[in-house]
Amino acid sequence: MDPGAWGNRTGVTEFILLGLTGNRGLQPILFVIFFFAYLITVGGNFSILAAIFVEPKLHTPMYYFLGNLSLLDIGCITVTVPPMLVCLLASQCRVPYAACISQLFFFHLLAGVDCHLLTAMAYDRYLAICRPLTYSTRMSREVQGALVGICCTVSFINALTHTVAVSVLDFCGPNVVNHFYCDLPPLFQLSCSSIHLNGQLLFVGATFMGVIPMILISVSYAHIAAAVLRIRSSEGRKKAFSTCGSHLTVVCIFYGTGFFSYMRLGSVSASDKDKGIGILNTILSPMLNPVIYSLRNPDVQGALKRVLTGKRPPA
Repeated sequence: MDPGAWGNRTGVTEFILLGLTGNRGLQPILFVIFFFAYLITVGGNFSILAAIFVEPKLHTPMYYFLGNLSLLDIGCITVTVPPMLVCLLASQCRVPYAACISQLFFFHLLAGVDCHLLTAMAYDRYLAICRPLTYSTRMSREVQGALVGICCTVSFINALTHTVAVSVLDFCGPNVVNHFYCDLPPLFQLSCSSIHLNGQLLFVGATFMGVIPMILISVSYAHIAAAVLRIRSSEGRKKAFSTCGSHLTVVCIFYGTGFFSYMRLGSVSASDKDKGIGILNTILSPMLNPVIYSLRNPDVQGALKRVLTGKRPPA
């Protein structure tokens, strides 16, 4: 849809984001903190990508999905943090209507792919532990590519649906968004037309993007737990669980903050708390992912050392 058409549908041509704080003294401090958080996140995820690229041991389906997850984390934080940093330096953060809608679309697109990619990673662990004899055929390169393609397609449909539904709402009064980026709940609060359909779409979207993936992840790990408990040696059980621990930690952080953020749409007074949840969801989770996946993984640690030192992997 043309941005000019959006502008003609509403009396509001721009939004004013309140940002993280109205305290002018805190804004330079927050700028430095989140600037370095952004650099660490982007640098950490690019390091994971480089490690996967240079280390032959990491050319497996699990790390193929991890590489895609790192790309998504870079995208998610880039959609929200650089504009927030600009706002921290400005006296007033004015965002054009079309730019706000675009940010909304790309954030939901990338976060949605993240949701389903975590599900694909759980399925990969299920096949590796519960179906090891047929793992290489069931998780071939074609299957890996198809799973990522499905994740992107479903997320694109979800993001486009929400974006179109928001773009036809009327914003004829206040234009002050009590958040540091454009998202559905704070925009719903400003609409002067009915958001009943938007609420229903959000519920359906949450089902497909959150509830169903969580059910699939839970079922996968129920089978994994049953299979691991049948392993007689404690060393074997420890090795099997170690490949799943990092993924489970990321799932808990990602889904925990996401569900808490979107299940309280009716609470207008909780907007300041939503900013804290937004920081966890958009900044802390992408920043921690490289640490979580490399902390107890000697293969990733060795590859990262070779990337940083410029050494070639052993033949």
